[in-house]
Amino acid sequence: MGSYVLGLQQIDREQVAIVGGKGAHLGELARIDGVRVPPGFCVTTEAFERIIENAPELAGPLERLAKLNPDDRDAISEGSAEVRQALEAIVIPDDLAAEITDALVAGRAYAVRSSATAEDLPGASFAGQQDTYLNVLGAEAVLRHISRCWASLFTERAVTYRLRNGFDHRKVHMAVVVQQMVFPQAAGVLFTADPVTSNRKTAVVEASFGLGEALVSGLVNADNYQVRDGAIVDKAISAKQRAILAVEGGGTEEQAIDADQQEQAALTDDQVLRLVELGRTIEARFGGPQDIEWCLADGEFQIVQSRPITTLFPIPEAVDEKNHVYLSVGHQQMMTDAMKPLGLSVWQLTTPRPMAEAGGRLFADATALLSVPKSRTSFLAVVGKSDPLMGDALETVLSREGFIQMADDDGPGEQIPGAAPATIETDPAVVTELIQHSEASIATLQREIAAKSGSELLDFIFEDIEEMRRILFDPRSHQVFTAAMQASWWLNDHLQEWLGEKNVADTLTQSVPHNITSEMGLALLDVADVLRARPEVVAFLQDVEDNGFLAELPELAGGEEARAAIQGYLDKYGMRCVGEIDITRPRWSEQPVALVPMLLSNIKNFEPGAGQRRFEQGRREALDKAQEVLERLRALPDGEAKAEETERMIERVRTFTGYREYPKYGMVSRYFVYKEALLGEAERLVRAGVLDEPEDLFFLRLQEFRDLVRTHEADRELIQQRKEAFRTYESLTPPRVLTSDGEAVPGSYRRDDLPEGALGGLPVSAGTIEGRARVILDLAEADLEPGDILVTAYTDPSWSPLFVAITGLVTEVGGQMTHGAVIAREYGLPAVVGVQNATRLIKDGQRIRVNGTDGYVEVLDASLGEMSD
Repeated sequence: MGSYVLGLQQIDREQVAIVGGKGAHLGELARIDGVRVPPGFCVTTEAFERIIENAPELAGPLERLAKLNPDDRDAISEGSAEVRQALEAIVIPDDLAAEITDALVAGRAYAVRSSATAEDLPGASFAGQQDTYLNVLGAEAVLRHISRCWASLFTERAVTYRLRNGFDHRKVHMAVVVQQMVFPQAAGVLFTADPVTSNRKTAVVEASFGLGEALVSGLVNADNYQVRDGAIVDKAISAKQRAILAVEGGGTEEQAIDADQQEQAALTDDQVLRLVELGRTIEARFGGPQDIEWCLADGEFQIVQSRPITTLFPIPEAVDEKNHVYLSVGHQQMMTDAMKPLGLSVWQLTTPRPMAEAGGRLFADATALLSVPKSRTSFLAVVGKSDPLMGDALETVLSREGFIQMADDDGPGEQIPGAAPATIETDPAVVTELIQHSEASIATLQREIAAKSGSELLDFIFEDIEEMRRILFDPRSHQVFTAAMQASWWLNDHLQEWLGEKNVADTLTQSVPHNITSEMGLALLDVADVLRARPEVVAFLQDVEDNGFLAELPELAGGEEARAAIQGYLDKYGMRCVGEIDITRPRWSEQPVALVPMLLSNIKNFEPGAGQRRFEQGRREALDKAQEVLERLRALPDGEAKAEETERMIERVRTFTGYREYPKYGMVSRYFVYKEALLGEAERLVRAGVLDEPEDLFFLRLQEFRDLVRTHEADRELIQQRKEAFRTYESLTPPRVLTSDGEAVPGSYRRDDLPEGALGGLPVSAGTIEGRARVILDLAEADLEPGDILVTAYTDPSWSPLFVAITGLVTEVGGQMTHGAVIAREYGLPAVVGVQNATRLIKDGQRIRVNGTDGYVEVLDASLGEMSD
């Protein structure tokens, strides 16, 4: 064969640029012993490029297509149609046509399939976005359908996908696979990992009569089999009323299946097991779970495609052969986004517990805790209180007999944070001492790091991380917020029992001292007060888009004072940002423009002095509630004793609750000092030609960067691979609980006390509120009005300045003591967290009711609103 046509036996998976994803995978499949692939060949991308390059009429339409907005459907429809029509009209040159037709076997029917160079890749599945034509007869028809495959690179769906995902139209080329047609009795799909649960040990087979297109197009319900450890563990035989079959003269048609065959299984059990065994062979060859299209003809399986399953969340690397259970750190830290390698490594160096990595996220291995009966019980109790979905998911895993091997109940078990009663005295001085110690340590760090560079700098940072750990995990510090948490639980449990009132601690913890995160939100109101009095500054901020605006403020009337107010805020809170546990994320001090939307919202929605009034109002409500509760208790039998004990707990919870937010503030303060120093070192390495750009630092682990500083030798290929992997990880959603089988276990609330149609969640801040839902996934796009209820995926401390402008909160992720819950209680906002799929089920603009006492959300007007995305 010539330069434009390659036989499948000449192709392997490394030739994606020449034969596209589908062609490369088919070529690799054809090389596997025992795997049958229908004979055929591939028309290479060189043929496509030749057609494009010799068609000047395409240059203009392609250029216009590249500039389109991915949301402009009309323009994409018009532009893509123009390109497709022009491509299909081009006559294939004689020499190219001859090379293709010479590869055909006379009298045979063919399947003609598109194979794009960005198709079926591990990080971007373009499955189904280009075209396949079946039962194509004759050389002329094959050539015509090859042109159609080329044109299918520019369907509306494919163009939109590339625009949304940043693929350059001109860099994605099209090859075409031409294979001899198989006329199967049955066909379908085999997933070598369960696409619903992600369990890698469970294979799923879907089968129907006739061609597989009936199943892919959704025309029929397929038979479904689940296979594990060489046995069928579940099967469902569907009523298959129709099939797609090849017809004489070319093409396909739907046909009705005889009534007596509709309930028959498309495969025997033995055939299912044989197919799965074949799938495991293919999976081993490609090194990961596969989505395989198969046909059964004359009792033999033919494989017509295999692609990676791109939706599966990766599994942490195994440390041994045992079963393991992993808990998402991101769900506990309110940061479920993917992290870059530097961020992962710094967080791992920060935490006392070893962390497993998967999909750009960190997971805590809970296997040891769950293997000892004593620690299992207390661990499940703590997890269940803080995140019921995670607790239920763990219970689900543990209900599977033998998944976790239990140790003898002889040992003491591992210490569970929050399980043992806190013994610290209720003394406000403890909190002020802890804060002063942290602030003094950070000041020392800032002073000493300034003179460091090179290897000395990296050694110094590693040493200081140990100092940070000593402060973070100071036993007194843990006693403080454990005492606050336990006092809150005590108040809620006892006051519900004694007074019949739920979640009283939520009101009692409003406006507590030393809450650095709630103070941050109120302080931004104070900055807004300064700006509000300077109209020229406010007008200027309306159009600000870049981070250089602070330097321009002094040129405006009142600009010096405005700049000083904003800079003062950044001096105290500028180390914060969305996703702040990842050291690589841009901080507010680096991107001060991120504060502008929140400042403008505060200027619009609040009167001067709102920050102080808000704090005083919350404090008064808490004190009034305390007095009310104590008076009601004294009226009960043994009331004086109950009131005396309750008063001690109220004092305890108000003294210690605010400190809950401080350790993280201290940690991210240090992170920002480290980051500025590390970027300075990276900039020196860029000037020395060692790195291409300072941000390459983010794709190295801190230990690797220390080695790089010493050797001046960078592995550019590794950095590039990690950048590509990170882009893949960004599109994945981490599960709360993940097993070593790869199963993502979601958990459920298992409640029967919800109103019809309500969305269940975890109540974390009492009260009920109605208002307009604002579904916001990006802090920079927050445009709030008074009375709005914030609905989002998760909130970390960077979101707290928005809390002053809302009346309620709904999140998909969260627990009793996570930051959003703490700040919602501090501000007296009804809040429900852990509402699964809230940002998809609630539409932006709908009127909703949030019941933060009982833990559910109701959509009051389903006809209103627009999807937030």
